[in-house]
Amino acid sequence: MNTLRTAMLLAAMTALFMGVGYLIGGSGGMVIALLIAAAMNLFSYWNADKMVLSMNRAVEVDERNAPEYHAIVQSLARQAGLPMPKTYLIDNPQPNAFATGRNPQNAAVAATTGLLQQLSHEEVAAVMAHELAHVQHRDTLTMTIVATLAGAISMLGNFAFFFGGNRDNNNSLGIIGVLVAMIVAPFAAMIVQMAVSRTREYEADRRGAEICGQPLWLASALDKIARGAERIRNPDAERNPATAHLFIINPLSGERMDSLFSTHPSTDNRIAALQAMAQEDMAGGASASARPQTPMSRQADEQRPSGPWEKAEQPAEPARPKSNPWGRNPTGPKGPWS
Repeated sequence: MNTLRTAMLLAAMTALFMGVGYLIGGSGGMVIALLIAAAMNLFSYWNADKMVLSMNRAVEVDERNAPEYHAIVQSLARQAGLPMPKTYLIDNPQPNAFATGRNPQNAAVAATTGLLQQLSHEEVAAVMAHELAHVQHRDTLTMTIVATLAGAISMLGNFAFFFGGNRDNNNSLGIIGVLVAMIVAPFAAMIVQMAVSRTREYEADRRGAEICGQPLWLASALDKIARGAERIRNPDAERNPATAHLFIINPLSGERMDSLFSTHPSTDNRIAALQAMAQEDMAGGASASARPQTPMSRQADEQRPSGPWEKAEQPAEPARPKSNPWGRNPTGPKGPWS
């Protein structure tokens, strides 16, 4: 069903792209737009992950220079039944994260240093579980291609002003078609892009909570990330706003999370949905034998930390987030920013 929905979405975006081409250049413009759309889809399929990681200056890390971060992702990927994705760190104080890649076999997850410094072990695990949910649902490819086409439609809208008045373009709609290409089509593309992103964020929240075993960990992480994104700018995201929808929380400054034109759903609504999910588990008598057993969920059941980053001899304590466990350098003594 998810594959069919993705195919229908991409077909709709391609059709919209072709429609803009027709409004600008008639039948010839529609054919050219189709060829451009096909080329952009093909290019995005093979190179989108590299482009996004490069735009955000992400650095690949592994178990040697980021042992705890790498262990979290490895444990969660195993629990989700996914291949181990490549892990990246972004030297940025804003807490945030995203996933990219054309399929689970060629996926990558990236977290900012701000995320590792400001969130607890449990919250980091919940965030990375959310990103792995995007990988599992193949959202990263879809959202990247949609963003590429939406940006191209907006670009064509700008071209419409200069080329739409050509009498030889076989455009029977004349100036009306040009106005539609300039205003309505880019707006429609933006609405589709936002709808795709918002819907998939809710789905990734739910699946991510299932992977890590604790919805409230992700709810707590979303609250911290949203507050951090409001006060800390992300210069790389500001320079490349087309990638903003890939992050778990909108990284752009001055953007209201509940805005009609936001690429992300309201953080408060997402937290409420996760809280309701946790209440459903409690009301249904969820137990260790009834829900997925992960290193994270066992931690809650036994009321003591037991994730891949913990030591077996640690004393029992409530399973709640701890403050700033990573220290000043989240990558360890051999990290790229040591």
